[in-house]
Amino acid sequence: MFRIWGKIFKDARLVRDITIEDDSDDTRTHKIFHALDQICREFDLASPIWLDASVRYFKRHNRVRFTHDNFIESIDFDYLEIEVLEED
Repeated sequence: MFRIWGKIFKDARLVRDITIEDDSDDTRTHKIFHALDQICREFDLASPIWLDASVRYFKRHNRVRFTHDNFIESIDFDYLEIEVLEED
């Protein structure tokens, strides 16, 4: 089982969250991108841009924060965070 937790924070508070599960045989990278697409659809957001710093942080910590720098459109929250909860 592969699970990713998507969370939106505003003013240091969790505003909204969702957990995405993926049992497919896809690669880890495909599962991450697929889950992020589902999270963005659920939250009605455009997909964030993966900056080099975002990729490095995600590789080290299995989570990443997407701030206003990662979005082309303006956002009404502080950041979107995704975190890998479980992978087999």
